[in-house]
Amino acid sequence: MARRASAGPRSEQRSILNRTRGLGTAWADRARLAGWESRADQERGSAVVDFVLVSGLLTLLFLGVLQLTLILHVRNSLIDAASSGARYGALADRVPRDAVGRARELISDAVGAGFAQDVTVEETREGEVRLITVTIRAPFPVIGLLGPDRTLEVSGHAERVG
Repeated sequence: MARRASAGPRSEQRSILNRTRGLGTAWADRARLAGWESRADQERGSAVVDFVLVSGLLTLLFLGVLQLTLILHVRNSLIDAASSGARYGALADRVPRDAVGRARELISDAVGAGFAQDVTVEETREGEVRLITVTIRAPFPVIGLLGPDRTLEVSGHAERVG
């Protein structure tokens, strides 16, 4: 019988391991002590480690995206409240102070009263045009300890009628 040429030391180790599997644990233990472990034995438990590492990264990515969407939602709500407040205060039958109350009401309804603490109104004149400017300063919404520790400032403008 002709012997086949071996493909290398790995295939020789595999063939020895395959032959020792049916011989009992003593031969398998000797093969493992000699460093002839199968690839499956070498990679045992790596799926759990991969899962933990990948799930940790995905969780951080998800929290980052959630933080960003919360900041954008609050920012857009504040811009809308400032603009609506300025338009409300610019009406002919209103005074500029009414703009502050309207902006605070809209902010409280949309994102909470904690963001409606610092609302100011200013009336300016540019030539013959009178402008009402509502400025809102609010803290950045933060999830846990993530996110910046700064204030967000937005403003809305409207032309005064009458």
